[in-house]
This record gives sequence, C-alpha cells and structure tokens, in this order.
Amino acid sequence: MKQLWRYYQAGMVNTLFGYGIYAVLLTVGVWMYAAQLMAHVLGVAFNYFTYSRHTFAETQASKRRFVLSYAFNYVLGLASLAGASRVIASPYVAGIVSILFVSLANYFVLKNLVFVDNAAQ
Repeated sequence: MKQLWRYYQAGMVNTLFGYGIYAVLLTVGVWMYAAQLMAHVLGVAFNYFTYSRHTFAETQASKRRFVLSYAFNYVLGLASLAGASRVIASPYVAGIVSILFVSLANYFVLKNLVFVDNAAQ
C-alpha cells in the first residue's frame, strides 16, 4: 500500500504536467487526439524520472519495458478517451476520466513488468 500511495503522489505531479500540456494544446486549438499524443510523449520522459526516483526508488527499471508500457498506456488512453468522449461532451472532462481509468492499469504494469525488485535479482 505504501508503494501505491507513492505511485499516486508521483502520479498527481505527472498528471498535472501531462494534463496541463493537454489543456494548453486544446486551448490553442490543437485537435483533441493530437493534443493527447503530444502530451503523452512529453509525459513519458517526465514520468520515468518521477516513478524511478520516488515510487520505485528501491528497484531497477527496464527502460525498454518502460517505453513499451507507455506505448500500451497510450493505446489504452486513446481507447478510453474515445469512449469517454462519446458520453461526455467536454474534451477536458473526458481527458480526466481517461486519466483516472488508465492510471490504475499503469500502476500494475509498472510494478509487475517494468520496475524489478533489486532484492529479487
């Protein structure tokens, strides 16, 4: 539970960063899906540092798996954004709903496939 709490602490910072980019891009007229892609790409590098230094500091990350997990994360986020935007008129709110759904799936992928416990090696 402590690690999950640290994940969501880092996730709050990551979300503010990523959603901030998404919202700014929407505000300047970028198409919703292009804004999501740009925010996601910029967020991957930012997230790597916050998760590897705060949430999973006692583990070693596979950078390759991290990038692959975020490719999966992007597809899942795109699908959830498309689904949310069908029932929610605001692209801002649809973006938040997508983030909430994808974040929990992302934790389990990072914990079980990307960040390996050093003690287990």
